[in-house]
Amino acid sequence: MTTYSLRVRLKSLGGNTSGVALLEFAFMLPILLLMSLVGAELTNYIITRMRVSQIALHIADNAARIGSGSQLQAKTINEADIYDLFEGANLQSEELDLKARGRVILSDVEPMESSTSRYKIGWKRCFGAQTSYVQKYPGPGDATTNLTGVGPTGRQAIAPSGGATMFVEVYYKYRPLIETSFSPAPDMVETAAMMVRDRRDLVGGNNGVYPVAGLTPLTC
Repeated sequence: MTTYSLRVRLKSLGGNTSGVALLEFAFMLPILLLMSLVGAELTNYIITRMRVSQIALHIADNAARIGSGSQLQAKTINEADIYDLFEGANLQSEELDLKARGRVILSDVEPMESSTSRYKIGWKRCFGAQTSYVQKYPGPGDATTNLTGVGPTGRQAIAPSGGATMFVEVYYKYRPLIETSFSPAPDMVETAAMMVRDRRDLVGGNNGVYPVAGLTPLTC
């Protein structure tokens, strides 16, 4: 090959742009993959958080409805009712596996007999394997009587005179799609409250919950 022909070929290569698109795609591919993964992770996180919030609301609603009794008698609840309540929530969670990855704290909020603006925790039951979670409402060391309400400041749950409100706190340990530094914080906490519609026996059994032979109370 002569020097002239070599110069001609080198000059033609200098103006050749046929591989530029492929080269640009190779540079952009890692960025596009990262953006796609982050988008998928955030979407999954938001959907999971919404589902945990819905589970908390359904537990509070179902807890406010459970019990047996006629229209002439106050409804009574027992430990089996609470077992069924939590098992139903676990089935509802499906692949989230609430029992293994969560902690549910159900509190019965009642008015204090000595005051119309102070409340107490009548009874409390817990469910889920994440026992290391520390309850926020009321927090560790907080009193369980003479409360102004239970829950986040500004939207505390209270109970009507002679009635009760079911307050639910749900903790869930989120499992990222991909374990990276871009994954959101794994700890989710959602709360919900629902007023008991019917008259309920608040004094029978163990502070309002009747024992059932063979069932250990799911105390916290």
